[in-house]
Amino acid sequence: MSRDTSPEHVLKQLEKGKLSPVYLFYGTGEFRLENVLNRIRNNFIPESARDLNLQVFYGDKDSPADIIDEARSLPFLSENRLIIVRRVDNFSAQTLKTFIPYIEQPVESTCLIFVSGKPKLQGKFYTKLGDMGAAINFRELRDNQIVPWLLKTAKDMGLTMEPQACAYLKEIVGKQLRDLHSELEKLYLCYGEANVGVEEVRELAIRSRTYTIFELIDEISSKRRAESIVVLNRFMDEEKDGALRVIGMLNRQIRLIWQATSIIRKGGRSTDVAAKLRILPFLAKKVVGQSKNWRENDLEQAVNLLYKADGLLKSGSRARLILENLVLSLCDSR
Repeated sequence: MSRDTSPEHVLKQLEKGKLSPVYLFYGTGEFRLENVLNRIRNNFIPESARDLNLQVFYGDKDSPADIIDEARSLPFLSENRLIIVRRVDNFSAQTLKTFIPYIEQPVESTCLIFVSGKPKLQGKFYTKLGDMGAAINFRELRDNQIVPWLLKTAKDMGLTMEPQACAYLKEIVGKQLRDLHSELEKLYLCYGEANVGVEEVRELAIRSRTYTIFELIDEISSKRRAESIVVLNRFMDEEKDGALRVIGMLNRQIRLIWQATSIIRKGGRSTDVAAKLRILPFLAKKVVGQSKNWRENDLEQAVNLLYKADGLLKSGSRARLILENLVLSLCDSR
């Protein structure tokens, strides 16, 4: 694509009540894409006229001629029409070219949105939309973009959250935006417009009785043997396919502890750990506390144990048994 426009730009246009006549929504950030589509559905056309002015087509079963005919139709009892074309990548490159004359001279009262889940698209059709500034790339958010996204999304809900609370929520829930959005909705239901900090997020996690991967990593990092096994089993009951996530998170945590140990040994403090490892201060303080439970040879052994467990899991061995043995070995190292 020669040029992309941000999803935020589209939302600003929507707030002003005037969308462009053609867009291509594409990329692997499915939740963000669907969220923007829903906001367009709900705000671009009045609910009373939506059935008459909103239509969804599919690239694997509808023809370009039918889509173009609908796009050229004038709105009824509304100022706008909305046409959504899903699975656009199912059209052949030659078929997609038939849309170009319409794209070059669209009907201003229609907003025609092509949707594809592919991360990168090539061809004359896509190049045309990119050159027009109509290509909206919904990328997966990078790790450092998730907390700002949480702050903005919470604000849009009417929920006031502290940055540290957002960071803590990310740690205990993970990086999936759909899951994070669901937890924000729960927080709003519990606390309304009150200020939400780390304690409120922690309280919600306790009340929901969900054993997260974050809690599991916390117990193992503190070498609490019995508690680690309890949380592991409950976590695996809730997320039967979560074994590789456990390995990945443990690998990250062991490396954080190792790096923190090195910084503290050289005379650093938790504030130095936060700055050098680029983590929030309260997380740095926790990692520094956990590092006291680990000697250097423990950490070396932990990396080897994680490597072996990862290989066994990928070979199809019994996940729960492998993780139980791994957790016991990590907690027993002294």
